[in-house]
Amino acid sequence: MKKYFGTDGIRRIANTELTPELVYKVAKAGAYALSKHTNKTPTILIGRDTRLSGTLIESAMTAGFLSYGANVKQLGVIPTPGVAYLTKRLKADASVVISASHNTYDFNGIKFFSNKGMKIPDEIEEEIEEIIDSGKLEELTANSDKIGVSEDRRDLIEEYIFFFRKIFEENMENYNKENFIVGLDVANGATYKVAEQVLKKLDINYEIINNEPNGININDNCGSTHLDNLKKLVVKKHLSLGIAYDGDGDRCLAIDENGNEIDGDTIIAIFANYLNEKGKLKKNTIVATVMSNLGLKKFSENNNLNFEETKVGDRYVLEKMLKEDYNLGGEQSGHIILLDYNPTGDGILTSLMLIQIMLEKQKKLSELCKIIKKYPQVLINVKVNNDKKENYKTDEQLRKKNKRNTR
Repeated sequence: MKKYFGTDGIRRIANTELTPELVYKVAKAGAYALSKHTNKTPTILIGRDTRLSGTLIESAMTAGFLSYGANVKQLGVIPTPGVAYLTKRLKADASVVISASHNTYDFNGIKFFSNKGMKIPDEIEEEIEEIIDSGKLEELTANSDKIGVSEDRRDLIEEYIFFFRKIFEENMENYNKENFIVGLDVANGATYKVAEQVLKKLDINYEIINNEPNGININDNCGSTHLDNLKKLVVKKHLSLGIAYDGDGDRCLAIDENGNEIDGDTIIAIFANYLNEKGKLKKNTIVATVMSNLGLKKFSENNNLNFEETKVGDRYVLEKMLKEDYNLGGEQSGHIILLDYNPTGDGILTSLMLIQIMLEKQKKLSELCKIIKKYPQVLINVKVNNDKKENYKTDEQLRKKNKRNTR
């Protein structure tokens, strides 16, 4: 069982549990594990969201990488998928996102990406933990002229903006967008600047809220986990739809023109239908998790599509997609992976694809949602200590209950 890493990197209370000392060790061990096979000085990218503790964690992480001998490019505030894209685009050896996603500001986290722009597998996380606890860190210290250097590369966010322009600009120019207005909730998080810049470049009208981060208001009654204010905005101003991102920008949920919530399962169904119509849905297959609504499975059956199921976590969805060569997958929470474009969930990409489908088909979002019937579903979150988070796998009562619920 892993000691530091969970299903989505390391996530703890900043500066008390996720201390600068721990971050330094994780960075040093991570740099070694992710670049030990390279014969050149490794380059590692660091991006973060808007949390108060972001620069503290970034400083400790940078120090760890430089001490190992890696060079660092600091990207500043940028969505998680932007870091993933730039890692691959710049042929970096690895990257790190400093974020606790949808959690409150007092948490922070560390997510590693490989040189392919993908979250690292469990085996590498286990290797990093082993190095941290083995006492080998002192052996990984660079000497004299081998110490790494860092540089501020916040300008690279323009590359990420251009990524969206390459995909959507030509099509968007051909659509009638005169009365089409998007409500945008950026959660006072990592998308607070870039999402607005992307919509401007694509000439899409919008109303934006929660775009004034102060370090502690990220996800605070806003974003994809708190949709009420966006619902009110869409209905009051008669907007075409609402889009809500989470704190680090890898999730996207939507609100239709009537104020109804549109979750990841429904978005996946809309995308599957669209890609299938164009002959672009690889192997006629959707990949989703065990938490997906029964309605998504029924939608797949009714449309002669294959439905592949994984355990919870977008990394496991991606692993299945890569192994079997599928190109569409995701989670009910709004992590949608469009593998033809980016190897991770990307909230801005998801929202632009949804907007493109609406404009191309000249249909309201409520109309597009009619292709899937949702079934009653109850999901209950249970808070446990970090040292007990894996106990559900061995608890006999929970195992029996899980078997009954999956029959």
